[in-house]
Amino acid sequence: MPLVRIDVNQGRSSEQLGELSRRIHEAVLAEYGIPARDYFHIVTEHPRGQIVAQDAGLGFERTPGVVMIQIFTQGGRSQEAKQSLYTAIAAALGEIGVAGEDVFIGYVENTANDWSFGFGRAQYLTGELAIPRK
Repeated sequence: MPLVRIDVNQGRSSEQLGELSRRIHEAVLAEYGIPARDYFHIVTEHPRGQIVAQDAGLGFERTPGVVMIQIFTQGGRSQEAKQSLYTAIAAALGEIGVAGEDVFIGYVENTANDWSFGFGRAQYLTGELAIPRK
């Protein structure tokens, strides 16, 4: 069950923001085989100038169309699975006009202890939810 934060500069329509979210979710579904209802996204628009995303020395420029993605999920997936997810997200966003250099992904791993889906309980620990294995 990833929690995905998507940060963008203002200027996209609500339909475009929804499409960004859906495309990212579909990539996660395809790569990680999670249930479709494990859909937890936070989409935040920022006034121009509030997102700073330089190239880290890779020699390219980002545009104001940059999409900053943070994926919070349980640890245990291989480096290959993560790379496959990054590639799938970039490809999915490319299909809707987001340039590869404008797709920035940060991946944060945690454990089953780190999630509560409501009611003040850690449902993975109580057994109310099965711990994802893929």
